[in-house]
Amino acid sequence: TDELAQPEFGTGAVKVTPAHNPNDFEAGLRHNLPQIEVIDERAKMNANAGAYAGLDRFAARARIVEDLSIADFLVGTRDYTIALGKCDRSGTIVEPRLSTQWFVRIAPLAKRAIEVVEKGYIRFTPENYGQIYLNWMHNIHDWCISRQLWWGHRIPAWYCGDCKEVVVAREDPTACKCGSTKLEQDTDVLDTWFSSGLLPFTTLGWPAATRDEEVFYPNSLMITGFDILFFWVARMIMLGCWFMMPPHRPTLNASKSEAFRMGHPDSEEDALRASVPFREVYIHALVRDADRQKMSKTKGNVLDPIEVIGQYGTDATRFTLAAMAAPGTDIAFSESRTAGYRNFANKIWNAARFLFVNLEKFEATGTTIEELAAPEIREKAPYAAPAEGAGLADQWIFSRLARVAGEMNSAFGEFRFHEAAQTAYHFFWGDFCDWYIEWIKPQLLSDDREAAIGAWRNLFAVLDAALRMLHPIMPFITEELWHRLPQAAGERSIALQAFPEPKAAWLNEDAERQLAQLQDIITAARNIRAELKIDPKKTIVADLSSADGAFVELVRQNLDPILRLASLSALNLSSGRLDSKGGLMRSTAQFDLRIAYGEGVDKQAEINKIKKDRERLGKDIESKRARLADDNFRSKAPAEIIRNLENTLAEREAERQKLGERLAQLQ
Repeated sequence: TDELAQPEFGTGAVKVTPAHNPNDFEAGLRHNLPQIEVIDERAKMNANAGAYAGLDRFAARARIVEDLSIADFLVGTRDYTIALGKCDRSGTIVEPRLSTQWFVRIAPLAKRAIEVVEKGYIRFTPENYGQIYLNWMHNIHDWCISRQLWWGHRIPAWYCGDCKEVVVAREDPTACKCGSTKLEQDTDVLDTWFSSGLLPFTTLGWPAATRDEEVFYPNSLMITGFDILFFWVARMIMLGCWFMMPPHRPTLNASKSEAFRMGHPDSEEDALRASVPFREVYIHALVRDADRQKMSKTKGNVLDPIEVIGQYGTDATRFTLAAMAAPGTDIAFSESRTAGYRNFANKIWNAARFLFVNLEKFEATGTTIEELAAPEIREKAPYAAPAEGAGLADQWIFSRLARVAGEMNSAFGEFRFHEAAQTAYHFFWGDFCDWYIEWIKPQLLSDDREAAIGAWRNLFAVLDAALRMLHPIMPFITEELWHRLPQAAGERSIALQAFPEPKAAWLNEDAERQLAQLQDIITAARNIRAELKIDPKKTIVADLSSADGAFVELVRQNLDPILRLASLSALNLSSGRLDSKGGLMRSTAQFDLRIAYGEGVDKQAEINKIKKDRERLGKDIESKRARLADDNFRSKAPAEIIRNLENTLAEREAERQKLGERLAQLQ
């Protein structure tokens, strides 16, 4: 009648060996069965095995089957699959057996460890791991802390050879209480996690009172993987909340010790809050292979990080891990992404190299890099915002810098490292390199000395902040480049600088909105040029129409960078409607932009190409329609195949319709 029995399996009979199987052991406790050992520590049958005593376990099993057959008791044999424990090192099959072990009564330790998490003295990220931790702690069993290994911290227990007394002591005893000197230390060692669980406070001098312990305990943050949440994190919390609470916790403050001893409620709560080994636990992702399999030497899917670093660089490898470290998910490590972030590192280096090459040209006019350092730098103060009257691009980049600094501070504070990495990536590559540097290039070598100095100072300010934001993720390239910027005397490392803070005074929504509108014009022009396959080196004329007078004036004020970045020779501005027949047009809510068909475009060749593409798409569409109209195909094909085919058909039809609209514009 026990839940262990499975009458439908085999003959329905079940053996129960409480001394040799964990499940049988529990069943034996439920029914008060004797615990009879039949296998010794070398896996041979002992005297309790009767006629089979002395035989190896496998030989004994074969003999039993043979004897059953001889006695005509054997109905038959059958192969079946079971869960079989094997030694990780030797590969031999493990035979469970009873043994004497050392245990820690866990209930008192677990009670405090539960309380500090429920009261919020320790916070978990992602939050669901807090509940997982509590579920395990509420159902915890007493902790077996002894291990039968030859390495580790040996159990501090000695057995008397005369009176059999067990002596547990901090120092090696010389004699038993009975006076006997026949003492033999236990050969077991402590569970690795028992000694590891003591690490947060024993490394600070415990049980002695030390200044290190007062300053550095509790720590602020524990970063670990979910696979050792119970092995290590829970052990550190349990042991910390026990040994770092009065009366065990040493303190240099006598009055505090007296308050704890007197048992003042507020002091006890403060003591509990201060007993935790850390305030926060961040459960990071595990790095798996590209197929999301756990890396294993047995599977052969292990990546050597040293080899990856050698191929792609340390910064690129770090950035890959950070960019994929979304809380609560594992990292499917991809070398292709690492190659992409190596390109990002190259982008950072090349951008800086471009600036320093141009700086050398500017210094040739008689200005030194020290003069380009703003006064705030010489005084070790933060960079000032662009001066009043600064250009639109300067106002925009400082506003973006403030916004990005706020986003990254928030992301780091909430352990969203993937968001911090992507934010820094898009700011440096997109805002700073692709737009800001390109926008202000002419100002850097301007004949107007004051304008050039202002441009360089703003540029250095933004680059310095960008490097500091990237530094936690890409420490090596940022350290190297930071030292090449003008810095205050005595500055040793970017790692010692403050992380950029979001400055409200820098935020400028108007500048961000206006520059975004100008970016739309440039992007639209680039897209039309690409679609018309215009030679990138050839400048052409474009027409822009907008009913918004303020917008037109904004375009007029920034015409030079628009023409340069869009590769236009001229931009005709108007408020009337543009004729779409004469060229290819792109529209937004703010403007219409048209590039006329002219010498840059072979109109007839483009018409012929579009007709050919429409013909090809037409055949593809008819083929897919025919398949979907086939009832036999629909009845046999999986629903997902049919759905994908329908989606592809819709895409092809939409593509053909667009080509038709473009053909109508050309004809």
